[in-house]
Amino acid sequence: MSISGLFRSALRTPACRLPSRSSQLFQPAQTRFFSSGTFEMVLTEKKEGAVGIVTLNRPKALNALCGQLCTELEAAFKEFEKDTEVRAIILTGSGEKAFAAGADIKEMSQHDYSSAFNRDLLGDWDWFRRVRKPVIAAVNGFALGGGCELAAMCDIIIAADSAQFGQPEILLGTIPGMGGTQRLTRAVGKSKAMELVLTGRKFSAAEAEQMGFVSKVVPKDGLMEEALGLAKQIAAFSGVASMAAKESVNRAYESSLAEGLIFEKRAFHSTFATADRLEGMTAFVEKRAANWQHK
Repeated sequence: MSISGLFRSALRTPACRLPSRSSQLFQPAQTRFFSSGTFEMVLTEKKEGAVGIVTLNRPKALNALCGQLCTELEAAFKEFEKDTEVRAIILTGSGEKAFAAGADIKEMSQHDYSSAFNRDLLGDWDWFRRVRKPVIAAVNGFALGGGCELAAMCDIIIAADSAQFGQPEILLGTIPGMGGTQRLTRAVGKSKAMELVLTGRKFSAAEAEQMGFVSKVVPKDGLMEEALGLAKQIAAFSGVASMAAKESVNRAYESSLAEGLIFEKRAFHSTFATADRLEGMTAFVEKRAANWQHK
């Protein structure tokens, strides 16, 4: 399917409604109730207690990122952030075709400069950068525009061999607005990022892996198994150490080498105030498995 065809497919779906504000959280199911309301466009579940899974659930619109979906996505992540059992989060898309085919163009086309600027269109994604727990993107299909940018916000990207990525905003007379020009450049370098942004072309999972944008490519039918295995491996370690490690790696992404080294050293020293650091080193000396307390 062409990029323009994907856009037209997403445009044929009904507009989003605002999420309700009633109902309380109860146990994991296909639709969960959170303090922010009933989720209609996001599915959440927990695997073995320690892994949270968030699924974009707008398959008829190729999981296009409309306002309601984005609101629910933020609420779902914040609930998993507060859940002390969860130590790793997987983000994926529902349906056979798409992880997320970008922003909802039907919604976006209604804005002019004044409303885009005054309402800070696409400017409310800083919350994702503040998620402290490791996040794995399991990219099951098209990840275009905002979908590609959403995957890039995650800490690790595992892609199905059929997945395709791209920043096709140039075809709409605009540019990426959720970090695409910044994160893609940091991941693949200026020349390649410039080519991809200026042409809007799609690139395969294999090319994404070769460029260093994707960590691993697996057969589509094994995608969630691979992502879940990695998430469980991460969740089996100390939660406080994982969060410190994530923060330190991200600091390298955002600062100079000298600043990053200072931050890493301080974060390293801070682990010596944790129960898990004491337990980990004691278990190593005693030649036994560590019993993490995540404190």
